[in-house]
Amino acid sequence: MRKQAVRRKATVVRKPKKKAAVFSGKLVRYLIVAFSIALLIGIGFHYRNGLAYYLGFKSDKTSRAESEDKRISDVRNFQVLEKHQGKSIGIDVSEYQGKISWSYVDTLEKKYPIHFVFIRATVGKDRKDRQFDTNWLGAKENKMIRGAYHYYRPNENSLEQAELFITTVHLQKGDLPPVLDIEKLPKNQSIANLKLGLKRWLKAVEWHYGVKPIIYTGERYYDDFLKEEFSDYLFWIANYNFYREEIGTDWLFWQFTEKASIPGIKGNVDVNIYNGDLQQLQFITVE
Repeated sequence: MRKQAVRRKATVVRKPKKKAAVFSGKLVRYLIVAFSIALLIGIGFHYRNGLAYYLGFKSDKTSRAESEDKRISDVRNFQVLEKHQGKSIGIDVSEYQGKISWSYVDTLEKKYPIHFVFIRATVGKDRKDRQFDTNWLGAKENKMIRGAYHYYRPNENSLEQAELFITTVHLQKGDLPPVLDIEKLPKNQSIANLKLGLKRWLKAVEWHYGVKPIIYTGERYYDDFLKEEFSDYLFWIANYNFYREEIGTDWLFWQFTEKASIPGIKGNVDVNIYNGDLQQLQFITVE
């Protein structure tokens, strides 16, 4: 009898613990689900304009095979463009876009006029973009403000790279200043020597054209290596992050996406926002 009483007492003690553990697990799952739903609602509300645009005007034109990240990019692109109404919009292209039908390159999403285009001219010390001449002429005939950029290779001679760009690109009145595109870190030299090479390229190109070049790079590269020492130059910054929705106050141009669709161009295209309107953009062109 005494043993049975002890067993009953032990059983009574265990049951509440088991129920409490089950209740606690259900509560945690409930809180996780509730938080996830709230997060989705918050994101949906924040991007309501982009979602409404996408669902109302693009759903019937989008292939079922199109990837989900492209759809999300479309929504973000619209949201960013809506926040920068009045700013000048442009694109940048290279041989990777293939043959472009320039007469069709006019608007983004049938709403935002495309005012300018940056065209890759040269790569390193010895390679000219295969579509540069065609794109350079096509943009001019399409009455777009055009600019040329050089893709810099850190491990090659900077002055030879500058010479290739100079002999390739003949700027005219109304063109944008030349652009130095730096994205990679050197493999066989120091950061100090990299910066020295960049300065040599910039000075040689500025001396030839009589206008200060623009520097293109990613935001992290800009913050880590260029922001302080090259502060007397204007920057064109690339940042595609979902959270970034507005151009930096100290950026001249912002490349905010690499996944836009443009009439006359097959595949994805980079889109850029100038930190000013069309009239201000024309003010910085070559005279």
